[in-house]
Amino acid sequence: MSADHATPNPSHTGQHTGHNTGQKTGQHTEQQHGLSEKGLKAGSVGLIGAVVIGISCIAPAYTLTAALGPTVAEVGVQLPAIFLVGFVPMLLVAFGYRELNNAMPDAGTSFTWASRAFGPWIGWMGGWGLIAATIIVLSNLAAVAVDFFYLMLAQIFGNPELADLTTNLPLNIATTLVFIALACWISYRGMETTKSVQYVLVGFQLLVLAWFSITAFGHVANGTAFDATAISPEWFNPFAVGSFSAFAAGVSLSIFIYWGWDVTLTMNEETKNPEKTPGRAATVTVLVIVIIYMTVALATLSYAGIGDTGLGAGNPENQGSIFAVLAGPVMGPFAILMSLAILSSSAASLQSTFVSPARTLLSMGHYRALPQKFGRISPTYKSPSYATIASAVAAAAFYVITRTTSENALWDTITALGMMICFYYGITALACVWFFRAEAFSGARAFFFKFLAPLLGGVILLVMFCKTAYDSMDPAYGSGSSIGGLGLVFILGMGVILLGVVLMLVMAKVRPEFFKGEVLSRGK
Repeated sequence: MSADHATPNPSHTGQHTGHNTGQKTGQHTEQQHGLSEKGLKAGSVGLIGAVVIGISCIAPAYTLTAALGPTVAEVGVQLPAIFLVGFVPMLLVAFGYRELNNAMPDAGTSFTWASRAFGPWIGWMGGWGLIAATIIVLSNLAAVAVDFFYLMLAQIFGNPELADLTTNLPLNIATTLVFIALACWISYRGMETTKSVQYVLVGFQLLVLAWFSITAFGHVANGTAFDATAISPEWFNPFAVGSFSAFAAGVSLSIFIYWGWDVTLTMNEETKNPEKTPGRAATVTVLVIVIIYMTVALATLSYAGIGDTGLGAGNPENQGSIFAVLAGPVMGPFAILMSLAILSSSAASLQSTFVSPARTLLSMGHYRALPQKFGRISPTYKSPSYATIASAVAAAAFYVITRTTSENALWDTITALGMMICFYYGITALACVWFFRAEAFSGARAFFFKFLAPLLGGVILLVMFCKTAYDSMDPAYGSGSSIGGLGLVFILGMGVILLGVVLMLVMAKVRPEFFKGEVLSRGK
């Protein structure tokens, strides 16, 4: 890898130099007081490329195989309704993100915007929430990719014992670290390499999901489905769910399946027309994902029903990976394509997920909220060099520590991920409300997109954060592990947030200029 250079300190004057590829010199200078470019390669990603990377980060094939079963177990045939309910706050928050990006296209996204709206302390914690969430996801995605890698080898060579290699702890860890290293290397080479890889991986998984859905509907029409169930308007009625607790559990699951679309905003300094394209890409990504989810959900329910035996979507034995169970009966000899799709989905998401923490760490280093070495840019690839490698090292260390300590600790931390997602999404949405408060009532458009939509979305997610935190105090939550009578999920989730507070206080002593508001000033 090439030697790196550190970007210069940001100007305190609000100067925004811009590139010829879309960023306009001096535009919104008053709004962008303290913001400056970091040396990333501008104009390297267009609207379609940004949407593809956004879809990749969400990982629809992997997400669906893991989420369909547990959600059906909670809400039954109301699965489509719950998917739509979970979609609403994501769309509302996406509107707020778009408005913030239009005013302040900066790679720091949640960190930068919350700092400008609420000041450095809340801004730093917003950035920490994003970084912590993505590091945990990176570890999880690498682990999943390894599981399906060995499953694929077992299917190719007709040897079921190969799938069991993933239970060999030293081999599992070694393979996981290889996957993380490969994803890091691709990310290090910049957005153009990332984009090229993602076109292939995302295209393949969407093709397989479409194949599965069409074939499943074909079985229903031909009378060869396992438990053919006619699609009913009742499936789209969220009020038909049996109890509020089941409804809340289902919504909690459905919210998290949309996570990852905000990567489109994190690329804003590298996109064409950075003040418009990222926001549009975020909205398009969320809309495309909900269409994919609804199609596959309807196909699965129509083919398998919600029974708790055999191939039924409500069978507890099918909930770990419902496509692993249904792919054979639905797709016949082409079932291996589904394993490949889930492998490519997790591998693609592993690589694209690097974009967010790397650019958030880059921005925090650039604006002196972290040591300046995090602000280094590769002169060859114009990518966040130190921050990308740091993200990979953190993800690898997290996986090794949790996996060797306790498998429960690994999966309970992933369960706690939901708290962090709701935390930083909620903060960012409310940052939009506060930042634009002076113009929120200047017209119907401003009222909806700068006030009402982000307010509702942010409040919903912060309520979900509080509810998840409260529920996870129960020792029975997650794996059932506890310490001192408190659930392990709660301890891990709040522990990660408290770790952020401790690191923030340390940085306030080491890098006081950011926390004094001397680098990023409050907006409006």
